[in-house]
Amino acid sequence: MQTIDISYPLMLTMFGLLLLPIAICYYLKIPVVKTTIIAVSRMTVQLVLVALYLEFLFRVNSIWLNFAWVLVMLLVANSSIINSSGLRVRVFFLPLFAGVAIGTLVVVFFMVFITVQPQPFYDARYIIPITGMVLGNCLRANVISLERFYSSIRKNEKEFLSYLLMGATLKEAVAPYMREAAKAAFAPTIATMTTLGLVSLPGMMTGQILGGSLPVVAIKYQIAIMLAIFSATVLTAVINIRLSMGVSFSEYHTLNKQIFSG
Repeated sequence: MQTIDISYPLMLTMFGLLLLPIAICYYLKIPVVKTTIIAVSRMTVQLVLVALYLEFLFRVNSIWLNFAWVLVMLLVANSSIINSSGLRVRVFFLPLFAGVAIGTLVVVFFMVFITVQPQPFYDARYIIPITGMVLGNCLRANVISLERFYSSIRKNEKEFLSYLLMGATLKEAVAPYMREAAKAAFAPTIATMTTLGLVSLPGMMTGQILGGSLPVVAIKYQIAIMLAIFSATVLTAVINIRLSMGVSFSEYHTLNKQIFSG
């Protein structure tokens, strides 16, 4: 059984569906109409280009091209994390790239090469989508954790300095802010896992069922990817906070205000 294709004319009707939310926002004077149109346009162009490139990747299935694309995904995700967190790219690019790469690749390696075991092991149909799903969730979690961590210290600077003046080490002084940042980063994934299957049918499972896979097979993959996503989220969020601390505090353990982009 193959997935039912959607013709281009019928695809256009889905864009027509946008007229409803745009009309509501316009009527209520919610200033998101222009940004919505730009976002949808960018999404469409980007996904069309990616689809063309993925078709090429799947057809060639070269180990070098596959891992080069994974590298590109990591670089783009890292830049997005830093920019969305309100931090300076030139300060955080290398330490955060290391954190994202370590946390993501360890989990992807385990799932693809140990659990799934595709043949060949570098098969683009497994490496690219799985890395993309894991990395996409890590991106959101890291934006939350880094933004929450540094904004909390900045907002509660007197409290933070009091910890240091009372003799706390930097690790001890940042511990409360790190716990809160980590909790905020993990919460969406935990909430999703709690309601999975009852409130929503997740993307990977739905895609596999539409592609003709048996529901039992699709469920196995969905459980595996959720475990991978949560593991990578925890790893990257904690590692990135730890690595970023090496460039964000002065020799006296005070927060360097120059790390913020705005």
